[in-house]
Amino acid sequence: MYISTVEDLQAFCDRARTFPAVAVDTEFLRERTYHPRLCLVQVATPDECVAIDPLAIDDLSPLAALMGDPSVVKVFHACSQDMEVLLHTLGVLPAPVFDTQVAAAFLGERLQISYNGLVHAFCGVTLAKTESLTDWSRRPLSEKQLDYALDDVRYLIVAYHAIYDRLQEQGRMSWVADEVANIADRAHYVVEPREMYTRVKRITSCTRRQLAVARELAAWRETRAERSDVPRKWVMSDEVLLALVKRSPRDAADFRSIRGTEQLSEGDVSAALAAIDRGRRCPADHLPQVGHARKAPSSELESVSDLMYALIRLISERSGVATAMIASRDDLMDYIDHPERSRLRDGWRFELVGSQLDDLLSGNMGLTVKDRRVEML
Repeated sequence: MYISTVEDLQAFCDRARTFPAVAVDTEFLRERTYHPRLCLVQVATPDECVAIDPLAIDDLSPLAALMGDPSVVKVFHACSQDMEVLLHTLGVLPAPVFDTQVAAAFLGERLQISYNGLVHAFCGVTLAKTESLTDWSRRPLSEKQLDYALDDVRYLIVAYHAIYDRLQEQGRMSWVADEVANIADRAHYVVEPREMYTRVKRITSCTRRQLAVARELAAWRETRAERSDVPRKWVMSDEVLLALVKRSPRDAADFRSIRGTEQLSEGDVSAALAAIDRGRRCPADHLPQVGHARKAPSSELESVSDLMYALIRLISERSGVATAMIASRDDLMDYIDHPERSRLRDGWRFELVGSQLDDLLSGNMGLTVKDRRVEML
């Protein structure tokens, strides 16, 4: 069903709220705007699939009510971008949420499994990719385009039930719930301009004073991009921002000597110079600090980390939980340095690997090779 009126939307949402879970996907564009532009919302229940046209419907409050209904689980696949665009458009962050990409990693699938891979693994269906470059803002949408879009939820609701049943059988629903808890944190999707400097490429090469300049300049870039509704890189690329931070120009001529500033107006240059000056004048006790890249471990610690990683891979093989979901090599180095602060000491990770890592590091467990396979001693 294609829904383009608020009356049809209300009727569908009323039906959807009678189910414990619905599958959701979105189509949006963000190449030319600061905020993603929502172009289509696909929702599936076990009974029906619909494509909701937010460009044709002025009042999306029925959809917002469905997304915020605590009695209905919203099922997504790799949902962070969907959550962002729905929050911006509806003013509501969907909750509770179930992410099938995360959940599948607890059932033997790789951590970043694609939607096509998920559908093939849990539904036995191979999907076409014929409309993957569609401009979803153009109207009218063809029947072929709508059918392609609906495939993103038609099989997602089926895969969800299969995944849910297997997780219940293995007693891992609480593990998935722990892992997706932060997805429903509104702060994860709200941009704080004065924190955007931490996302600038190669920012860790800066001194603390330069970081103060970067904080002010990146905050200006963010507000400027949002005000004009253009991507931040259209205002100023990370490369140009970092060059300005390190040069710290004091006048327009020096500022303009940096390639990539030509598109900025005189007003933009004045505002950016003021931001740079604020960073220069930041009191010493308010200078920011960004964590630097971890120093290369000694050969001894690297060998210990390798042994720990071998154990993690062995546990992954036996449990069916993706290795990358359990721990990265950085996680293992953190565990060596500060085990009390490691995420491997909490929740399902400690239940799965924590005590065995402790035994390995204390010498109470060993690893050997038997029949060309790693085994515990």
